[in-house]
Amino acid sequence: MSIHAKNSYASLKEWKDENISFHYSDPAQLNEFHDQTMKKVFELALEQVETQPPCEFSWFITGSGGRFEQGPISDQDHGLIYEVSNEAYDEYFIRLGKELAYGLNEVGYPYCQGNVMSSNPLWCKSLDSWKQQLLAWMEEASWETVRNLQIFYDARNLQGNKSFVHELKDVIYLFQKEHTSLLKRFKENVMHVKSAVGPLGQFIVEEHGPNEGAINLKYTAFLPYVNAVRLLAIKEGIYETSTLDRIDQLIRINGYGAGLRESKKHFLDLLKYRTSLYQSKTYDDTHFLKVKKLSRVEKKEIKQILKDGKRLHHYVSDLILHEWR
Repeated sequence: MSIHAKNSYASLKEWKDENISFHYSDPAQLNEFHDQTMKKVFELALEQVETQPPCEFSWFITGSGGRFEQGPISDQDHGLIYEVSNEAYDEYFIRLGKELAYGLNEVGYPYCQGNVMSSNPLWCKSLDSWKQQLLAWMEEASWETVRNLQIFYDARNLQGNKSFVHELKDVIYLFQKEHTSLLKRFKENVMHVKSAVGPLGQFIVEEHGPNEGAINLKYTAFLPYVNAVRLLAIKEGIYETSTLDRIDQLIRINGYGAGLRESKKHFLDLLKYRTSLYQSKTYDDTHFLKVKKLSRVEKKEIKQILKDGKRLHHYVSDLILHEWR
């Protein structure tokens, strides 16, 4: 890696660190800022590979970035789709993918621990290879392949041809319409929900370690909403990625309004609480909310969010189980 590249990424990181705090109060603005920063990383990565992409492509982000739900600190989740596969093109895009992963890490987006990055050949493929991979994942329907399908369904195009992601989501939607047992496998992958409110209404907090006295918002709050709403989106062929946008689309479908209207408000409140954790030092720290720091009103609101997330999760699980039978 050249000194010029290191300096360029370092300058972008400095700009990011100086400006991100201006967007903490608005989750939508914060995610627009992340998008802007990652697009700048893409431009710098192209400069480092020194040639323009040789064919049509899509660089997509997934995870919280794909859902437009990133907090102040976010790790990497991304992949590449390119139009044509041959030896030269395959080599070019994996090189670009490695540069993107390196650049994002330099700018302050840590490497994905699950290796969901364009530097991984599993997430950097031609359009036809992606179709074959998605079909293989669905036919296998193991815990790991279903997890990969869930990750991909949150994909959102950031640079390049946005139709590629849509075309691949068509593959998932059409397959699950013909193989209804796949939805049951999706449900089984996200069946467990970690409780944060006990039977007497008390918070169930972390008992040991650096997050003692805190609740893990990712596992007790975010994932019940995200997983439940994504499952309905897959079932109904909704390709929007934001949980809020998915809820809006689902409410327009007969039968979902009663179960989802309150959830939209609660999830929006949850995003605001995530933003309140901006003083966290690491990505993992952004998931923990210290209960003692909450006011009485905030504690009541958080409990409502947690209870509704669990209710929504059970509602969707029962719905899928009933339809599969």
